[in-house]
Amino acid sequence: MKKILFSIMMVLLLVSGCGKNSETSVINDLEKKINKASAYKVTGVLEIVNNDEVYTYDVEVSYKKDNNYKVSLTNQANNHTQVILKNSDGVYVLTPALNKSFKFQSDWPYSNSQVYLLKSLINDIKDTKDRGFKDVKSGYSLSTKVNYPNNSKLVKQTIELDKNGDLKKVSVYDSNNIICMTMTFDSIDYSPTFKKDYFNLDSVMSTYSISEEEVKETTMIDDTIYPLVIPNGTKLVSEEKIKKDVGDRIIMTFDGDKPFLLVEETAVVEDEFTVIPTYGEPFQLMDTLGVMTNNSLTWTSNGIEYYIVSDVLNQNELVEVAQSISYLPTMK
Repeated sequence: MKKILFSIMMVLLLVSGCGKNSETSVINDLEKKINKASAYKVTGVLEIVNNDEVYTYDVEVSYKKDNNYKVSLTNQANNHTQVILKNSDGVYVLTPALNKSFKFQSDWPYSNSQVYLLKSLINDIKDTKDRGFKDVKSGYSLSTKVNYPNNSKLVKQTIELDKNGDLKKVSVYDSNNIICMTMTFDSIDYSPTFKKDYFNLDSVMSTYSISEEEVKETTMIDDTIYPLVIPNGTKLVSEEKIKKDVGDRIIMTFDGDKPFLLVEETAVVEDEFTVIPTYGEPFQLMDTLGVMTNNSLTWTSNGIEYYIVSDVLNQNELVEVAQSISYLPTMK
């Protein structure tokens, strides 16, 4: 009887040990594959959910050792492309349709989670102790914590791997267990070759040929675009419309417990490529890339530039106000 019990216990220990080894080996193999790569290229599709709206991007990520990154995000709804570029000169957010770029001195992409960057996902995995690892029919699944300091409603993500241990999908959830963002990986190349100037700013800009429709400027704002979310105890106290040389500018002042300023103006396509030095970080805001600082948020959408600034609102509150501006203006 003792021998039988001993045998059962040994089998259970072996099964348990296999499970642990499976999780460890899968994660170690993935980490080794990513860290060993001196370069990689990723293609996939990113979906961002805001209430009933879904924004879909074609994503292409290129990485080369010594901190060279190029992230191309093409909005499927309007075919507009923006690029996050990191090289030895700094970090850039390029908007080819406007012929301009913001330049940052920033530690991006290491300051927070990045759903489409492989090393960021590895860091999230390593920073999570209880990963809820599962051996599923299609491969493997695990859950990790996330670090989105500018969007605290995002609290966790599930990472799906195929049977070979390669990344297939990442889903990011809020505190209500609702999916807010999904990155589906179509291909991952761990041995790509890049031209010498591939991560050069001018070289990147030259690769984008913009159609006449894309460079067509919005010259008028027919209707003011109001935020649908305003902090409690705060209200609109003034609104001023100014005629620019080309287009309009609307300045709205909100006063009360949490005052802020909202500026909306028609975006201008620069005659020559323009680089604008700025403080802050690149920030993904639903249908576009913006610039986030400690007290402001700037972005361009549908031919309109938006700027929110406040000495009182924190970054999460700035994002909530910005995400609520979903009404599209009449463009002429």
